[in-house]
Amino acid sequence: MADSIRLAVIIVAAGRSERYAAAASAGGGPVDKLAQDLGGRAVLLHAVERFSRRAETRGIVVVGPPEEADGGDALAAFRERYGATLGFHGATIVAGSATSRAESARRGFDAIADDATHVAVHDAARPGVPEELLERLLLAASARSAVVPGLPVHGTVKRTGPAETVGEEADDDPLADLVLGDAGRTTVDVHPVIETVDRTGLFEIQTPQVFAVELLRRAYAQDGIEDSTDDATLVERLGEEVVVVEGDPRAMKITTPADLALLRALLAPGTAPALDRPVGRAF
Repeated sequence: MADSIRLAVIIVAAGRSERYAAAASAGGGPVDKLAQDLGGRAVLLHAVERFSRRAETRGIVVVGPPEEADGGDALAAFRERYGATLGFHGATIVAGSATSRAESARRGFDAIADDATHVAVHDAARPGVPEELLERLLLAASARSAVVPGLPVHGTVKRTGPAETVGEEADDDPLADLVLGDAGRTTVDVHPVIETVDRTGLFEIQTPQVFAVELLRRAYAQDGIEDSTDDATLVERLGEEVVVVEGDPRAMKITTPADLALLRALLAPGTAPALDRPVGRAF
């Protein structure tokens, strides 16, 4: 595989993780999910190590917070926290976009190694990618120009309308409402079903997504990439084929503290990737 693929890796770590931060803050826990411990190392470092030890890898670019965030303090803090360790793994840091994941990934693309034949774009919040999944992706990428991992949708899927709030209020006193807010209310949001969706052929798409370099270059050169939530969508807009290979539950995305707890259970007792390349060896 290493003879046919020279892999550049873009790891997107520029998001604000608002859902995780809100849930963690409500529970009194730390809000930076990429810094959380997973098997003795930070979540972000796991995502990097999945690639830094592979023989195909020619370079890793980590897309951090945007320069505009907090007057540059967020990017400076990111470099302070992770710069030395990422450098040890051969990774470089670039600033992301404040408004668009696709733009963040494109900025990472501008910094990839010149000799790469393929690019893997990966979410930093997916630290549990197993070696078996990477092998499937790279094998498919040696024959196809755009490859993404996905899990078949097995459950019943329903499309719903806008949420409605139903239930009873324990106290209709306006003064009590002002003082107590939602306390004492018994309500729940319900979502009216519009239709049951045929799940045949439906996949929940994961990362890393692997592309031929020139194809991804064309995809990022399009106008209006800002609204895209994954890079494969941009390739699809070109009219080019994207293929799906079997994903893996361990490649789940950490969106809430509960996801992190589940991933810790899935990866126990060992989480270290295979040692195809010594840690710290230059690409």
